Amino acid sequence: MGVMTRLACNRAKEEGVEVAPLLQKAGLTREQIDDHSARVDVKRQIKFLDLMAAELNDELLGFHLAQNYDLRLIGLLYYTQASSESIGEALRRAARYSSIVNEGIALRLREGRDIAIRFEYRGVARRTDQHQIEFAMVTLVRICRQLTNRHLWATKVSFTHPRNNEASGKFNNFFGCGVTFGATDDQLCFSGSIKEMPIAHADSYLNELLTGYCEQALADRETRQSPFALSVENAVTLLLPHGNAGANEIARKLGVSRRTLARRLSAEGLTFAAVVKNLKRDLAKRHLADDTLSISEIAWLLGYQDVSAFTHAFKRWTGTSPRMSRHASRSSRSGLPA
Repeated sequence: MGVMTRLACNRAKEEGVEVAPLLQKAGLTREQIDDHSARVDVKRQIKFLDLMAAELNDELLGFHLAQNYDLRLIGLLYYTQASSESIGEALRRAARYSSIVNEGIALRLREGRDIAIRFEYRGVARRTDQHQIEFAMVTLVRICRQLTNRHLWATKVSFTHPRNNEASGKFNNFFGCGVTFGATDDQLCFSGSIKEMPIAHADSYLNELLTGYCEQALADRETRQSPFALSVENAVTLLLPHGNAGANEIARKLGVSRRTLARRLSAEGLTFAAVVKNLKRDLAKRHLADDTLSISEIAWLLGYQDVSAFTHAFKRWTGTSPRMSRHASRSSRSGLPA
């Protein structure tokens, strides 16, 4: 529903940052922000948050925004969880109805010795986002802590995007465990023992009523088939740093044969090799804009065994080296001649 966008606007107002130009660049309007019932397009929200993070010089904008805001701003989804009988039931509600709040992220719940919540991107390129996913995970932990009135610690947290060691320390302190960046999935885990923890303000009658509203909201949502190439791209993004993003493995991840993978991409005028090439090129440019990442780290994130292989590939794509491209980008941002 655009909670993050509105929180970012409030932060900008507090710090005296002019919001209108950033909204315009992201394809948003002031009217959308002022109308709390208006939905904000996920892709535009991601773009706006990137612009705002740069303007505020806050590389952890999503993480910071999620720390102290009133969780009731989430609306129906929050109250459905808050009226549940136990934290396990609340997490099941979160997984089923998360798309009511953000249609770009689907939650997948696996219950066993641990409770694992996996965050999957739908209709949105995972590579474009950092702030939204960090906001979502912090928010879910805050909800669990608030509903149980206990400072619950996660047992495992992983993000597929990279962060430097200084940033990692802040995440470790919040979640209470070692957070992994550059992982193969976006996942949050708790000990399975928390499932039966009661929620202080559980209300079965209210919960039944709200669940009905949530089911209706799901039914009323327009179902859109996202391009198959985007699903392929998101799967490749997760596996690139680990060197196993070949067509066979991606087909397996998506539950199709390699022949079906090729056929469905061909129907969209693409090949698997073209998808991977375009993805690597775009990721390279995005990573080079992050001054905390070294060239060797970027090479690893893109699945290259050494810097020279990455440099040769980057020159084929852009006609220049990664270091020269980074230098030109820095000069452009500072207003100095390249």
